Amino acid sequence: MERRGKCSNAGTEIVSTLETTIGIRTKPNNICLMRIQKLAAILSVMILASDLAVSQSITVSERYPTYFEYKGEPVLLLGGSKDDNLFQVSGVEEHLDLLVASGGNYVRNTMSSRDEGNLWAFQMQENGLYDLNKFNEAYWKRFENFLQACEDRDIIVQIEVWATFDFYRNFWNINPFNPKNNRNYDTTVTKLKTSVPTHPTLRGNPFFWSVPQHDNNARLLSFQQRFVDKLLSYSLRHDNILYCMDNETTVTSDWGKFWAEYIRMKALMEDKEVLCTEMWDAWDLSHPQHYETMDHPETYAFIDISQNNHNTGAIHWNNGITQMKRLEKLGYLRPLNNVKVYGNDGGRHKTTRQATEAFIRNVLMGCASTRFHRPTSGQGLNERARAVIRSMRELSDKVNVYRGKPENELILGTENAEAYCMASPGKEYVVYFPKGGTAYLNIYDILNGGSVEWLDVLNSKWSGKKKFRSGNSLDLTCPTEGHWIAVIKAE
Repeated sequence: MERRGKCSNAGTEIVSTLETTIGIRTKPNNICLMRIQKLAAILSVMILASDLAVSQSITVSERYPTYFEYKGEPVLLLGGSKDDNLFQVSGVEEHLDLLVASGGNYVRNTMSSRDEGNLWAFQMQENGLYDLNKFNEAYWKRFENFLQACEDRDIIVQIEVWATFDFYRNFWNINPFNPKNNRNYDTTVTKLKTSVPTHPTLRGNPFFWSVPQHDNNARLLSFQQRFVDKLLSYSLRHDNILYCMDNETTVTSDWGKFWAEYIRMKALMEDKEVLCTEMWDAWDLSHPQHYETMDHPETYAFIDISQNNHNTGAIHWNNGITQMKRLEKLGYLRPLNNVKVYGNDGGRHKTTRQATEAFIRNVLMGCASTRFHRPTSGQGLNERARAVIRSMRELSDKVNVYRGKPENELILGTENAEAYCMASPGKEYVVYFPKGGTAYLNIYDILNGGSVEWLDVLNSKWSGKKKFRSGNSLDLTCPTEGHWIAVIKAE
């Protein structure tokens, strides 16, 4: 027979704890077991609700605001790929598997159609003209399959909505939005030109001035919105998407702002929150173009600084850190992305060595992402790229990069060396040597000695740990020439 009355001492303690946790009180005359069961059930529901509240989508980390969080965990985005419009690439799943096997989790996807064999977004009629009211479902099927393949592999996709170079020179001649190529409008109605022979930096295509703040070209804008709506009808189904408005743009900031706010609004209507940015053309991050993104966190949740990767050495490093410090002072600190790291021997932009150095410096600088640009302007996902990605992933598994800060002030001096440092003083230090040599590290904050371990970046191989005693400085001499990283940990 059940007994009513007070709980035992142990029962009272359990009930009291549950009641305090939940913030409610049960009736004292309830059966003790029933009170516990009732409170436990309520607590279980609250825990489940809390778990569900943890966003599975990529978002900015609250704990580490210069990094992203995915599926509730902070994440460092590392990548490389053989093309920029990967959804157009046949057999892309195998390429994505290669990236994942190398420790990568980040790709760029422009909505571009300018390469041979690519499809365009709109349906072509029998008369050879496109109908902007009808979509080419094969194009969008490729896009849908690609996004699913990436989500299945926990790969973050940074989409570039408007593939800038598709709207200039020879590519504009075959673009469906060109008035001569579609049945929906002519040059009179839209003010568009049938020929735009200039480079995008000269901003010669009125296509990018359609927004209400400028031409307010309602006819053209309606078809642009249809394209973006179709894109979002697929991308908003997924939690692994970042949005960049353009590629290396120089047009009015009102254009990017319009589309970022449009995309965010559309997402909110689907009960989703998405992250947007803009990519400017200027190599100097202090150029006013970049401040249109940096100084507007209400519109842009992260900042793409890819063009900084045209710079090299200390200029590259200092350019990024200067802006990080500025953002922190203004209260605008948030993730900095590098969706394009330039450099390939024989290519148009920088060398293979410079690409390798920039990729690694981006990690030590505290950037949220870094990705090798496609060949021939970058390494893509070649053997060198895979080795560097793998090494950086192993590094991020060994030290807490989210907690670290760029701390070159801790390098007291060098001999025949260039060195870059990320540190959590007194706990962990990472020092990168692009060409070997010696550096002297300030270890004053390490009180009880520690250990040094070397990473041979291009071979993804670690040396054994070596102990050291506390002191004012630590002599770090690379085992050989080449790309080396020293990991110093306090005991």
